[in-house]
Amino acid sequence: MSTTDRDTESTLDESRLRRLIDAGRSLVAERELETLFERLLDVARDLTDARYAAIGVLDESREGLADFITAGIDPEAHRIIGELPRGRGVLGLLISNPEPLRLSDVGDHPRSYGFPPGHPKMRSFLGVPILIRGEAWGNLYLTDKFDGEFDEVDEESAVVLAAWAAIAVENARLYRETDQRRGELERSVRALEATSEIARAIGGETQLERVLELIAKRSRALVDASGVAILLVQGDEFVIAATAGEVPRRITGCRVPRGGSVAGRVVASGRPERASDLSSQLRFALGELGVDARSGMFVPLQFRGANLGVIEAFDRVDGPEFRAEDERMLLAAAASAATAVATAQTVERDRLRRTLKAAEEERRRWARELHDETLQGLGGLRVLLSSARRSNDSSALREAVESAIEQIGQEITNLRALITELRPAALDELGLGPALEALLERARAGGLEIAAEIELRDGRGSGAARLDPELETTVYRIVQECVTNIVRHADAQRAEVAVLQGDRQLQIVVRDDGRGFDPDVPVSGFGLTGMRERVSLAGGQLEVSSSATGSSIEVILPFGSALRQIA
Repeated sequence: MSTTDRDTESTLDESRLRRLIDAGRSLVAERELETLFERLLDVARDLTDARYAAIGVLDESREGLADFITAGIDPEAHRIIGELPRGRGVLGLLISNPEPLRLSDVGDHPRSYGFPPGHPKMRSFLGVPILIRGEAWGNLYLTDKFDGEFDEVDEESAVVLAAWAAIAVENARLYRETDQRRGELERSVRALEATSEIARAIGGETQLERVLELIAKRSRALVDASGVAILLVQGDEFVIAATAGEVPRRITGCRVPRGGSVAGRVVASGRPERASDLSSQLRFALGELGVDARSGMFVPLQFRGANLGVIEAFDRVDGPEFRAEDERMLLAAAASAATAVATAQTVERDRLRRTLKAAEEERRRWARELHDETLQGLGGLRVLLSSARRSNDSSALREAVESAIEQIGQEITNLRALITELRPAALDELGLGPALEALLERARAGGLEIAAEIELRDGRGSGAARLDPELETTVYRIVQECVTNIVRHADAQRAEVAVLQGDRQLQIVVRDDGRGFDPDVPVSGFGLTGMRERVSLAGGQLEVSSSATGSSIEVILPFGSALRQIA
């Protein structure tokens, strides 16, 4: 070989080496496998002057091809060829023996299966394995070199490309797996944040209506829904318990049948559903109530194996259809929401149970008083008049009538006191101040010394400000209960009662010097249960303290603008 020939060969080697290095950099930087394969095939054809190139990806058993990507064959030829090769014939040689293979005419090889109808004619062949961490992953095939047969330089170039391809494929796969794991972690974090957000929003809240309102608003924001409705199970029906966003508020409280509806199906199965076209559903219950939505997502509220209801979300703001990611986040949020709903329902049932029990005890007390006092007095009066009627002594008859009149007057007084305890007329007609003064005066008449400080801006003149009737009733009943308990149970000599109205709140303080009680021990009747219920409904605060030397009850009730003008 001449010097000129050696220089030319050296120049070509250096040029090809540069191209291989540049190709390697380009391949390794690629993260998408599809783009990586296209680029690899283009570079391989360019470096080796091959008309056709292909990558065969091995299946899991490494005994055949799971995928076959080609370059140089037009789509029409692909259609005519039909099924792509699966690793038999010459292609199978590289699978069973992953070593470079060069053939001058692929059709002359004894393992050749020939070409299917419509397949372009191919003579020269070059195949090299793609090894990842020492194991065969696939093969790079090159056929039909433009100027004859593939040589050693082509083979070396293909081997280097296969090595670059192995590195690039491994990087792309690791990147994809990392990206998938990152996506899963991000979804898990978002789901956790959703759960935490719902939990924080409703934490400590036990009023069911408020809990449901918060869940509806937070759920809507979480999945970017145009509207949200919460349906709770009640027998064979759903009650629409809360709504948010573009859902008619008038449907809150409405009932819809469970049977045949999407929500009913979700409650029965306990699995969420997404609907891309609500109009095609067998029965979209809220559609009959005026909810106009194209797509929906229905997630069950599950608590300890029981399905309490369904969260229904409608029409994503950024697009009509919800995604699997939205479903996962709403499911995570629904777990916390269901716990909050179950807790609120339990608290509400317990509160109602205590209230009913206390009310029943109170009725029993009124019945006992009517029986022991009024009924006994009327019975004695009947005996007196019956005895006088049988007597012929006019003086005895006159004496009996006078005694009966006196006794009737006493019973009238007792009944008036009983009626006043049930609902004093002064509270409705004159206002809170006079009603409290009359209440304390009756207690003083029983022998209890009471120091009172009542400061209310509810004068009796025309146009004077009065508190809201419900708040006035609350204040009166709290003071009445406190005073009644002192008289009946405290064995006290002295009490202090203060009702002070500020700009934004009203303070009640009742103290006595009696024998005290244990606030944590339940007692019959309304007692503290009734007071706590009234204070809670009014949004106030109640503090109770008691010892052997006396008790103290302090109440703060906000009223804001709860004033009205009376004519």
